[in-house]
Amino acid sequence: MQSNKHSVLNATYALILSFILFLAAPPSAIADINTNSYDGNIFALYAGNGALVPPSTSLEEAVKLKKPILLAFYLDDNNSSKRFAPLLSDLQGRWGKDVELIALPSDPYKVDPSAPNTSPNHYWNGMVPQIVVIDASTNVLFSGQGNMNEAEIEQALAKATGRSAGNEPRSKRSFNEYNSEFSS
Repeated sequence: MQSNKHSVLNATYALILSFILFLAAPPSAIADINTNSYDGNIFALYAGNGALVPPSTSLEEAVKLKKPILLAFYLDDNNSSKRFAPLLSDLQGRWGKDVELIALPSDPYKVDPSAPNTSPNHYWNGMVPQIVVIDASTNVLFSGQGNMNEAEIEQALAKATGRSAGNEPRSKRSFNEYNSEFSS
């Protein structure tokens, strides 16, 4: 009888301990492109291209090289920036050899049009996501924010580089939406 009580008591303790461990376990990671939550590097997560950040060249260096620039401002915890990530990755794939693509988190910058043209503050307008296309002479050929017209960006890049704008259609799905098709 005594051993039965110990068995029941041990089972009760084990059940309580299991319940406490279950409550203490960290929640599973859930990334959501439609929320303003921080999910990590949006380019790695939603565009399959973590190489976009940090940029390989600073704005100041790119201006000195007299190369066309695609400057992008974003926030990792902004749903518009998350949906913008695949577009920026696609633009890098098609234009990366002809332009310096510089993607910057907007937090450290302030709107200051009087700042030198080698400073991101000169181009930052206070809204994310934002793309600025700058030619080799630092003329702004395109500045847009939010849900931007891809054809206008392509036209500005074509003008900056002397190349013709690409006519290839781009998928509207993010990288991880492709991956989820194969996991089902």
